[in-house]
Amino acid sequence: MVLIVVLFSACSKNDKPVIAFYYWKTNLRFSQTEKEVLKDNDVRKLYVRYFDIGLHPETQFPIPISPIHFEENMQQFQIVPVVFIQNKVMLQQNADIEDLARKTIHLIDEINKKNKIHVSEIQIDCDWTLNSKDNYLHFIEQVKKLSQKKLSATIRLHQVKYFKRTKIPNVDHGVLMFYNMGTIAPDSANSIYDKKIAAKYLESLKKYPLHLDYALPIYSWAIHIRNNKVLGLRSKLNFAELKKDKNFEQITTIYFKVKQSNYKNGVYYEENDLLKTETVSAENLKEMAQDLSENSTKAPKEIIFYDLDEFNLNNYEKNIFKQVISCF
Repeated sequence: MVLIVVLFSACSKNDKPVIAFYYWKTNLRFSQTEKEVLKDNDVRKLYVRYFDIGLHPETQFPIPISPIHFEENMQQFQIVPVVFIQNKVMLQQNADIEDLARKTIHLIDEINKKNKIHVSEIQIDCDWTLNSKDNYLHFIEQVKKLSQKKLSATIRLHQVKYFKRTKIPNVDHGVLMFYNMGTIAPDSANSIYDKKIAAKYLESLKKYPLHLDYALPIYSWAIHIRNNKVLGLRSKLNFAELKKDKNFEQITTIYFKVKQSNYKNGVYYEENDLLKTETVSAENLKEMAQDLSENSTKAPKEIIFYDLDEFNLNNYEKNIFKQVISCF
């Protein structure tokens, strides 16, 4: 009986984190499945990708890419605009960071005004490096000053482990992206989640001085391989349908081989090409949550799942999100 209580308590602390989601599509419109998941999990907060910032191909000036278009009334949700900034923007030595911060805030404000959305927090998503660190940290300071709102930032595993070199952005809290751990490659390793790779970083969480919430993956993809070279990622591929497709043959648990050249979802597959499937199981998610819980000095306030999409949701049982947060 004592053993049962101990095991249960390891996955059952009093203050459970709340469930939130990232929304990463350009048009925000919920399917019936998405609405049910939001309702069943009492989701009040959505992290919505508002736009990306990249470089104009000719002028090399920063430009907004694919701003969000709302097709839903969002009054019942607390919305956090997320801006994804390509690292190459921050690598520019002559970048006008203050101007970029002003324009970023202005576009966020325009989108909010148009859609009658009031926000109290903004999140910046950038995988900054040692070479882009100074520009990025300056950008964060400017956004914080100009927006007068709470600010959060996405944090990668290497930025946690080596924070004395990569530095810590001046934000109210961070969100650790606990995925995309490995290399996208023809080998059999899973680039989305690898327990061995994760283990190399988990100890560092105890020393990281910024409060972290956690983002966990619920997406899948296939890596398209030809002659042992990666051609690209193929998202939203239904692996159950792939098993029934006469043009493909499943040769291992994760690899499909192209039997005859064909087009699928607008992509050309040549005979003998390979598709390497990468997924995150429900067991993986609970394992990730348990490992994070055991290595956290403070419990997260939120677990944010990436990302809210019917295609992803259909791969899990309805109660998976509650199972995951029960591990904290």
